[in-house]
Amino acid sequence: MKVKLFPIGPICLCLVASAAMLVAQQTQPAAPKLELAFELHAEVGKPDEVGVVPGGTRRVVPILGGTFAGTGLKGKILPGGADHQLLQPDGFTQLEARYILQTDQGELLYINNRGMRHGPPEVLQKLNAGERVDQSLIYFRTAATIETAAPRLQWLARSVFVCVGERYPTEVVVRFYRVL
Repeated sequence: MKVKLFPIGPICLCLVASAAMLVAQQTQPAAPKLELAFELHAEVGKPDEVGVVPGGTRRVVPILGGTFAGTGLKGKILPGGADHQLLQPDGFTQLEARYILQTDQGELLYINNRGMRHGPPEVLQKLNAGERVDQSLIYFRTAATIETAAPRLQWLARSVFVCVGERYPTEVVVRFYRVL
């Protein structure tokens, strides 16, 4: 008795073609949009100059306090945080700031904000010397992560934030944009 086998090749080819058409028909996610979550105004102290280390000049800028506000958020910056900076000879600066925010309801937010600041060398020289400069000449961008135990604020811990900063002699203004 002879057993008749079906040709497998054409069936496989049809399955592969069908799968390829399904993948092609799927829509891709939309490009991300940004939504302003909150703005903070941090009072900063005089930088502590550690000196020349591998990679640049290390300095630490103490965060003395300040305020923040946004939709459904308002509070203060607790003293004790700091911005750890690594400056290059041309003024390019790597930033890593860690600090704690406290809402008016007493909830705490731990912020880790990493990024960079750069611009024309002569403008950065003035800025790093503590002088006021035109902020439109400075590229100051960061990416922030937020940790909190507050149930109502878990959306902050589960979001990506990009930030735009401005540096003044005794204050830093940072706008936190949530990536949607």
